[in-house]
Amino acid sequence: MLHPITFDENELPFSTLYGDHYYSRHDGRAECAHVFLAGNGLPTRWQDTKVFTIGELGFGTGLNFLETWSSWKLFRKPGQQLNYVSVEAMPMVRNVARRALGQWPKLEPLTSQLLNQWGCIFSKIQMDDQTCLHVFKGEAVHLVTKFPKIDAWYLDGFAPSKNPEMWSQSLMKIVAERTNQGGTCASYTAAGWVRRNLENAGFEIDKRDGFGSKRDMIVGTLK
Repeated sequence: MLHPITFDENELPFSTLYGDHYYSRHDGRAECAHVFLAGNGLPTRWQDTKVFTIGELGFGTGLNFLETWSSWKLFRKPGQQLNYVSVEAMPMVRNVARRALGQWPKLEPLTSQLLNQWGCIFSKIQMDDQTCLHVFKGEAVHLVTKFPKIDAWYLDGFAPSKNPEMWSQSLMKIVAERTNQGGTCASYTAAGWVRRNLENAGFEIDKRDGFGSKRDMIVGTLK
């Protein structure tokens, strides 16, 4: 199923199905760096690891992957491996993703490399000799059970009020089960029931300053 997407006056992709933008109207790339990389303590945490695995709920435009890949290429050491595993129920078509990512020319040529492989990312693919991407196509609650053990989670579904299934207690429990001991999670939302679902699943949750106009965000560590 293709996702019904329009673009607003600022060329930001908007889901007409969920009534929500794909990322912050302030700056999606800066939001990723603030919420997901800094929220999970990256790149510091991968400095002394041989293999580091990131899990994501909601691949969307691929922007989070691109920002992570860009940082990884700057800070990785020879012999290290990044595994980036995501899930997407309704993938974008390539041309829509190209338009959505066009705001960040500094991410070229990584963007072009991703878009050239767009049809292949739904099976495991080696993006370069130290970076592996695998996007599962389908519903998260059914597919996250197939994820490898994760070191850091990007919880990036549409707003909980508009897409509650992506933040459900059952899915957060599966997320915890697929997390390495001491693994972390981060999300732009600080909704109370989302925090409680993560805490009930076994994460210790803290609030931090949000990005842009958002007052708060959350980070968590598996107990």
